[in-house]
Amino acid sequence: MVADGPLLELVRDEALAARTALRRVVPAAVDAALGRVAQLLAERRADLLEANANDLAAAKGRLDAGALDRLRLDAARLDAMTHGVKATAALDSIEREVRSWTLPNGLEVSERRIPVGVVGANFEARPNVAVDIAAQVLKSGNAVLLRTGAAALGTVTALVDGVLRPAFEEHGLPGAAVGLVRSADRAGAEALVSLPELVPLVILRGSGASTAALARIAAANGVGTLAHAEGGGVLYAHAAASAESLAAVARASLDRLGVCNRLNLALVDRGAPELAHVLVDVCAQLGIEARSTADLRGTLPLDRSRGYEWAADAERVATVTIELVDGLDEAVRIANEETSGLAATIVTADEEAAGRFLDDYRGTAAFWNATTRFTDGFELLGIPETGVNVDRLPGPRGPVTYRDLFLRQYRVVGDGKQRR
Repeated sequence: MVADGPLLELVRDEALAARTALRRVVPAAVDAALGRVAQLLAERRADLLEANANDLAAAKGRLDAGALDRLRLDAARLDAMTHGVKATAALDSIEREVRSWTLPNGLEVSERRIPVGVVGANFEARPNVAVDIAAQVLKSGNAVLLRTGAAALGTVTALVDGVLRPAFEEHGLPGAAVGLVRSADRAGAEALVSLPELVPLVILRGSGASTAALARIAAANGVGTLAHAEGGGVLYAHAAASAESLAAVARASLDRLGVCNRLNLALVDRGAPELAHVLVDVCAQLGIEARSTADLRGTLPLDRSRGYEWAADAERVATVTIELVDGLDEAVRIANEETSGLAATIVTADEEAAGRFLDDYRGTAAFWNATTRFTDGFELLGIPETGVNVDRLPGPRGPVTYRDLFLRQYRVVGDGKQRR
């Protein structure tokens, strides 16, 4: 069922303007405009930080510590945004022709990549995502329509009106190619996923429940989604893991708590219970509560499902689950069947065991002696991501970038004489 009312019309108008603007978007000019975006992020830093400070002040008492951390912009994060935009501008544009061949009947066939059109993006309290997604979508040859919630709307509006649109207009491109739903009402998100003829694809980022609900509405309306609804990194401590390596990887996996790719579930070989206590000690040193169904010193009873994503729990974000398993096969089964499939790592000195784990894990990213925090487009690919897609279907999966935002088309040229 399609959403209705004033907000639907607002979203429709923004989408129409973005689609009209797309006809005037030239790839070479996009790269120049993105370079200007990087400059404006520096030139208008004070305005952006002021807008963000206002958002933070309004959000205090309403958002948990993890959400406030995601909402916050500071000099370092603005520098990271600037670096990401510059890196995107420097990348090659998408090659439209993939391959070509001639059929025995003389038909000339080519496989091509063509733009989607207007790509929507719904995200919550992460204003930096607005620039990351806009840059990726525009670099791919599409227009973008952004929608965020109340917490970040002030900062995102400042980024769109003070940075993104002016940069494009200075290079002869229509600012409307970067659309914005200028309402914090939840109905704006529902409208965004209700217009398949105008916004056929929407990137969804946010909490699991709200993102999953929007994905269902999108599916009912025939809108495609790239949804990042759930996360949570898995760590398997194999019996051949050293305590030093395990502690190092665990610490690196818990440098931030309110992010999807941090350590969420630690699985420890039952034959090496001392490794579980290494993890308990690391958690204690970092002020993180450890929960388990096993009788492990220093843990609390597990009162959620084993794969429950603590990072999405506003009340208990500083929590990790630690469980004992009977070996590698059980660890892989749990990672594959009881978690989101975002990422998993094995810590071990046994190369054969590591190879089996890497081969058998079906999630988007598999690691050996490295933290799942590297499940990130910029870290792995050198390109800011639009999100991490954990769908268990063919198509873009893992960190999604501009190289994934296209449709496949076959172009066929004949001379009028060919028949089936």
